[in-house]
Amino acid sequence: MTSLPPRPATARRPIRELPDELVSQIAAGEVVERPASVVRELVDNALDAGATQITVRLQAGGVRLISVEDNGCGIVRSELPNALKRHATSKIASLADLESVGTMGFRGEALAAICSIAEVSLLTRVDTAEEAHGWLLDGRSGELQPTARAPGTTVEVRELFFATPARRKFLKTDATELGHCIEAVRRHALARPDVGFAIWHDGKLVAQWRAAQGDAMDALRQRLADVLGEDFVQQAVALDWPVDTPDDGDGQAQRLRVWGFAGVPDAARSRADWQFAYVNGRYVRDKVITHATRSAYEDVLHGQRQPVYALFVSLDPARVDVNVHPTKIEVRFRDSREVHQAVRRAVEAALAVPRAGHAAHEQPASDTATGAAPAWTPPARQAPFSFVPREPEVGHRVSDVGTLWAYGSARVLTDAAPTGLDVAPGVAAVRAETTAALDPSEPLPEGEWPLGRAIAQLQGVYILAENAHGLVVVDMHAAHERIVYERLKQQLDDQQVSSQPLLIPATFAATPDEVATAEVCAGALASLGLEITALSPRTLAVRAVPTTLAQGDPVELARGVLAELGQHEASTVVQRARNELLATMACHGAVRANRRLTLDEMNALLRQMEVTERSDQCNHGRPTWRQMGMKELDALFLRGR
Repeated sequence: MTSLPPRPATARRPIRELPDELVSQIAAGEVVERPASVVRELVDNALDAGATQITVRLQAGGVRLISVEDNGCGIVRSELPNALKRHATSKIASLADLESVGTMGFRGEALAAICSIAEVSLLTRVDTAEEAHGWLLDGRSGELQPTARAPGTTVEVRELFFATPARRKFLKTDATELGHCIEAVRRHALARPDVGFAIWHDGKLVAQWRAAQGDAMDALRQRLADVLGEDFVQQAVALDWPVDTPDDGDGQAQRLRVWGFAGVPDAARSRADWQFAYVNGRYVRDKVITHATRSAYEDVLHGQRQPVYALFVSLDPARVDVNVHPTKIEVRFRDSREVHQAVRRAVEAALAVPRAGHAAHEQPASDTATGAAPAWTPPARQAPFSFVPREPEVGHRVSDVGTLWAYGSARVLTDAAPTGLDVAPGVAAVRAETTAALDPSEPLPEGEWPLGRAIAQLQGVYILAENAHGLVVVDMHAAHERIVYERLKQQLDDQQVSSQPLLIPATFAATPDEVATAEVCAGALASLGLEITALSPRTLAVRAVPTTLAQGDPVELARGVLAELGQHEASTVVQRARNELLATMACHGAVRANRRLTLDEMNALLRQMEVTERSDQCNHGRPTWRQMGMKELDALFLRGR
C-alpha cells in the first residue's frame, strides 16, 4: 500500500495591509465583468442624478471607449475629487440609509474600481448661477480644469482593462460585447419609460428609445412596444396587484404592489430571455419572483416553454436588502413568502380572465388574432340550455367535496365515456355540467358573442363558429376539459384543506436542512394539510397528508414541499399534485372527440368558454381556439387580387 507524498513545506508569509490600488482592482474584479458592467454602473448613476435623457457612446464594443452622458443635476466642483475615491458616495451616510436604499447605486466602489483598470475622465456642471462653466477631472492625474458643458455629467472610460491585460483576454468579440451593452441599457429603459435613451457605436446610432408620455401604465406599454416590439404588448395582459402588508410595529400598514405585463401562454418562448423582473426599479434575477411567476403559469404552459413578462415589485426599501451582490443583480426580501404570494396571485389573476371576450368588442391589431388580446369581463348571466355527460358507470371520487355539480335540465350527451378513476373512497360521484352564459329573456346580438355562433362540427373534433371578425375554430375536447378542470378546482378551493392521518407514519432519512425547515415551517406545513415531525436529527416522519392526496407517496410529497419551503419560503407542491390529479379527472370526464353535438350543445360550450377562467388553454397548455380573420381568409382565396 502506497502512502501519499509529504506536502512541501511552505514559508510563512506575514499579514500585511494591501495597497489601495490592489484593493481597488480586487473590487473591480467583483463589479466589472465586462464593458456592459461599466455601462450599467454609469447609467445607474445618471438615473440617480435625475437625468431625463441618457446617451451612451461606445467604441469597439465598449473596450476602447464607454461614454455615458446625462442631463442630470451634475457634481459641484468641491466634491469632484471625492467622486473617484473608494467608498465615497452621496447616496448613503449612515447605517439607516444602508438598510433602506432607495437609489440605483449605493456602494461607493464602482467609479474607484473602474479607475483602477481603465482611464477615466469626468466632465460635469451643475445648473446654478454660481457655476458658469463645467469642470473636467482626469481620473489618473487628478488634474481639474474648467471646460464648457451644458448642465449634467459625462463619464468617459477608455481602454478598459489596460491595467489588467489578463482580464482583457477573457472578453469576447466586439459584436458580442456590444450586444451585452445594449442589453444592459435596454433593461434600464424598460424600468424608466419617462427617460430617453440613445446608444451610439463607432459613430452610428444603434438603438434609441424616446421618453414615453402618459400615466405609468400607458408609458410602460409604449416603452415595451418600443423595446420588445408591438407583438409583446399585443400578446400580454396588464396586471396591477396592490397588497397591504402587516405593519412593522409603527402602526402603519405597508403597501406591496406588483404591476406590469404578463405574456399570454401563446407568446411563450423556448428560452427565458424575455423575463424582466424589477424590485423598486432595479433589474434583478431573483429566485423568489422567478419561482412565483413560473408557478402562476403552470396550468397554462405547454411542455417546457418559458413565459415572457415584465414585472415590477414596489415595496418599502426597508423590507428588501439590495446590498447582497456587488453587481446589485440579487436582492433579499424580509418576507419572501409575502412577495411570492403577491407575485403569483397577481399573474394568476391576470391570466385567468378569458381573452376570447375581447374579440367582440375591439378589433384586434392583426387579422390573425390568436386569443391574446387584452382581457374583457364577460356578462355573468346563465343560459337556458346546457350539455352534460351522462352519469359515468364508475364515477370520479374526490374526498370531502360532495357532488360538484347537479344535472342540467337540458339535452344530455348520451355517449360520454366513463372514466373509472377513483381518488378517495366515500364520496358521491362528480357530475360535470356545462352551462351557457346568456339569458334568453335578455339575448345579446350575435355580433357581440365573443366566440360567435356555432355553424358546424368538423370531423367530430372541431367546432366551427362565425363571429364579427371571421371564423373561429374550437377544439371541443380541449375546451370542455378546461371547463371541467376549473370547476373541480373551484369546488376544492371553496373547501378548507383537510388532513388524513396516516395509520403508520412514513419515515425517511432527512438532511439537516430538511429537518430545520420542517421545524421552522410547521405552521406553513399545517396550512397545506401536512404534519411532519422530527424523530431524530436525521429522521423525519410524515404523520398526516392532504385528504385529496392520501393515495400518493407521502415521502415524495414531503420532500418536494420541504425543498420548496427551504428555497423559496413558499410551496406549490401540494397544489401542483392536486391539480395534476384533477387534470386527469377532467381529461377523462370531458366530451370526447368523434362525438356529434347539436348546434345548441356547441353554442353552450362556446358561451361557457367565454366565462371560464383560463379557457384559452387546455389543462396541458394547448390552445383551445383560434381566430381566422376575414383578411386572412380572403388572402387564402386571392380575393381582391
